[in-house]
Amino acid sequence: MRRALLVILAITGLFFEEASAQDPQYSQFYAAPLYINPAFTGASTYTRVGSNYRNQWPSLRASFVTFSVYADHFIERYNSGVGVIINRDQEGFAGLNSTSIGLSYAYQLKLNDNMVFRPGVQFAFTSRSVNFNDLVWGSQLDPVNGFDPNLPGETFNTGQNQSYMDINVGGLLYSRNLFIGVAASHINEPNQSLIDGNSPLPMKISVHGGYKFMLKPGDLRNDLTYTRKERSLTPVFQYKSQGPFQILDIGAYLHLEPINLGVWYRGFPLKGLETDTGEQFPQNESLVFSFGVTTNNMNIGYSYDYTLSDLGTASGGAHEFSISYYFQWGKPSRVPRDRWKIPCPKN
Repeated sequence: MRRALLVILAITGLFFEEASAQDPQYSQFYAAPLYINPAFTGASTYTRVGSNYRNQWPSLRASFVTFSVYADHFIERYNSGVGVIINRDQEGFAGLNSTSIGLSYAYQLKLNDNMVFRPGVQFAFTSRSVNFNDLVWGSQLDPVNGFDPNLPGETFNTGQNQSYMDINVGGLLYSRNLFIGVAASHINEPNQSLIDGNSPLPMKISVHGGYKFMLKPGDLRNDLTYTRKERSLTPVFQYKSQGPFQILDIGAYLHLEPINLGVWYRGFPLKGLETDTGEQFPQNESLVFSFGVTTNNMNIGYSYDYTLSDLGTASGGAHEFSISYYFQWGKPSRVPRDRWKIPCPKN
């Protein structure tokens, strides 16, 4: 029954002109800065390269694999950040693939000695394709020998593709301890239909933020700075709305330098997802646990999503990895760059 439902969802999402879609998501959303908000472009004030990988529901044939790689650089002379991000999303059951490349720009505006505002914009080119060759039909299941690919099944037009331009904008306001951002993705609502027709990609609104509470410092660092290791607790949230979908991530990160620990909830229990028939499905999605290590110039993180929906642990949850590396490119700044560092967690 579950497999049949997934087939229906996959085909319906591809061929109905007014079908709604939802963007891929990362559990370690603050470790995917250029993906959640173009205003984060160049926010490290260094040159930064990074990558994110997510495998959702690996125990099911309908798994979702999302991968991204990005690089950005802060141009101190112009208070500007420039960056590029490449995203790849693959849905294994219906062979739906999406690849995009985006160029980002953000400007850093100092409002006063304690507050900074960063507006940002991103232009992306996306290509989508579908391949139904991996679908299994009832007519291909032999009661004795099991699945036989030589038996006839349903036939669909495969190899369909669609390309479109995309526009994303965002803003980020932060101080030494507080940060809050807003992003609007797909503001031009491009047509993503793989067949003749119009299926606009719904605009996504994202609000995210948090506050860093400094705890009692740890031992002295093993360097010549004569400073103590950071101990901090950072409650964070992210709210997303796209078409009929609403999702809230809420939790906290504990930083015990160099270790990062995180736990949060994803879902939207206040409002269920309503189908065309009026039936309500609860949006309790998952509990997420993360572990990471932060050094002076590198962040590495791993997270696991424990599924709370009816799919349960049989889905395999979701595994996610992130890595980012910072380095100095160009003439060093006269002012310590950490002075304007955004106080958000790294993974």
